[in-house]
Amino acid sequence: MSTPNTQRISAARTAGTALFLLTCLNLFNFIDRYILPGVQPLVQKEFHVNDAQIGLLTTAFFFTYMLAAPLTGWLGDRYPRKPLIVIGALLWSFATLLTARVHSYETLLIRHAVVGIGEATFSIFAPALLSDFYPEADRNRVLSIFYVTIPVGGALGYVLGGVLGQQYGWRMPFFIAALPGVLIAAGFYFFVREPERGSADKLAQTLDRTTIAGLAHNPAFWAATLGLAMWTFAVGGISTFLPTFFVRFGSMSVAKAGTVSGGLTVIDGLLGTVVGGWIAQLWMRRNHRALYLLSAWGSILAIPFVALVLFGPPSMLFPAAFAAEFFLFLGTGPLNAAIVNSVAAPIRATAISVNLFIIHALGDAFSPHLIGRISDATNLRVGLSITLITLTLSGIILFAGARFAQPLAKEA
Repeated sequence: MSTPNTQRISAARTAGTALFLLTCLNLFNFIDRYILPGVQPLVQKEFHVNDAQIGLLTTAFFFTYMLAAPLTGWLGDRYPRKPLIVIGALLWSFATLLTARVHSYETLLIRHAVVGIGEATFSIFAPALLSDFYPEADRNRVLSIFYVTIPVGGALGYVLGGVLGQQYGWRMPFFIAALPGVLIAAGFYFFVREPERGSADKLAQTLDRTTIAGLAHNPAFWAATLGLAMWTFAVGGISTFLPTFFVRFGSMSVAKAGTVSGGLTVIDGLLGTVVGGWIAQLWMRRNHRALYLLSAWGSILAIPFVALVLFGPPSMLFPAAFAAEFFLFLGTGPLNAAIVNSVAAPIRATAISVNLFIIHALGDAFSPHLIGRISDATNLRVGLSITLITLTLSGIILFAGARFAQPLAKEA
């Protein structure tokens, strides 16, 4: 017969296992996503496509990603999420594997769109499931761990794409990255038990937090979502063209550009995400608005360094890029924690799906293509400079929206 203490230990162990496996899956989610920027010059050379066309690949990915989100969110609030997570991971892994059979730009465009459907399911269900393992006060810490995989996975995607792509052809990195997602998804299916929906929630179950109609009148949710959308516009555009920028303006080979971009992203991403999550966790003890305020400062402080990367002297290219990426990643965990805390379990998957639809519709679903079109008409420096505008908007929205943050429950 189990005691309350052994039950708590078992629950904590299950939560830890879920966090570990979902974080591993998210790592390969972003590795698969960022291999393409690492091999873009090679793809452009083979298929004879311009910057606007290469940006359209990322746009196609996010277009299907955001179209799949509403249905995915509806499913996640009504059916068990564990099998849905596994299905999504298998779909994007097999689509990545099939890249080895791509021999035209049009086929690559379709392949990238299919990956978006698989990744949309995982990106909605994983944070919703983790929120049922951990209460509101712990979610900043937990999601900072989960989302540290964005920079690490992006960096590994850059490096894997650039180094292996130059050595063995651009298809090989996709082939290698596909298998781990299948194995981790299988482990998650067999070793994690899904928690009861809403079992970790402590905050009041108000209408704006528990109903779809109420979500439309939830300012805490919308401030975080719109602030994240403007940040996503900037980061999506920068991440898509960063290795290409280094090739053109840093006089690098494809392999070196992928390695440098990956190195900057993994170091800055780890530092920025960990430091941002730590500061926000401490700040929340004194100010319940900390998740919004920390994220706002991250966007604002990145602006001068992004400008220095684009228009500064060559000697400042790498120091400025290092500082810019550090500040861009400060709010990764806190802002996503603010979003999941702004709603309760009955509509959490739907709210995350709405959030994903908005941030990609207003953000990186079209920023790479738009930046590519401006680049074709002028140059890549001018194209990327529009990210300075959206980072400013992100900071303004989050500073203004911080007043809507709900105090955490005392029990948490």
